[in-house]
Amino acid sequence: MRIGIFGGSFNPPHKVHENIATYLLDHDYIDKIIFVPTGSKYKYKHNLISDKDRYNMINIIAKKRVEFTVSDYELKDYPVYTYQTLRHFSSLYPDDEIYFICGSDNLSYIDSWENALEILTNYKILVIKREGDDIDKILEKLTSYRENIIITGMVETKLSSTMIRDKVSLNLENALDKDVYLYIVDNELYGYEKDDKDDKS
Repeated sequence: MRIGIFGGSFNPPHKVHENIATYLLDHDYIDKIIFVPTGSKYKYKHNLISDKDRYNMINIIAKKRVEFTVSDYELKDYPVYTYQTLRHFSSLYPDDEIYFICGSDNLSYIDSWENALEILTNYKILVIKREGDDIDKILEKLTSYRENIIITGMVETKLSSTMIRDKVSLNLENALDKDVYLYIVDNELYGYEKDDKDDKS
């Protein structure tokens, strides 16, 4: 089985996250996806709401398909790095092939990550292109690992969790799963209030 590890802060998870996972399954890149929310102790992530709330929200997405699941492996009281997560799932599924799902923005500096050589050498990397990124330029410095880098046919649209948190003018019906939106409002996360339900278009 080909298992895709989909890490992220999911702060909050939105429809682009779901669309990426669905695309990879439906286009036969992988057979299963494990969403792995980043722990709040990871030093490069800021303004994260509680691990519990982010875990609960991505679980709402994961319940939509049998091939989706969620792991709390990185939700610890100390930082967990990508290479450690990939090692964990490799040991958990020794007979399966582990893929790392990565945006082209992250691929552009993956060589600076902790134990980057291990990631680039030992795992297949499924790359989701972001609008405006020059893939060829990004790949120039990763030629030694090109056989492990798979550029998928999906281009990620410019929707970010930051836009949702900052209440940038957008149609939340298109941006968020309905149940994720209701979870945010019911728990009054990101400054949204329960009265906002009445304003949802």
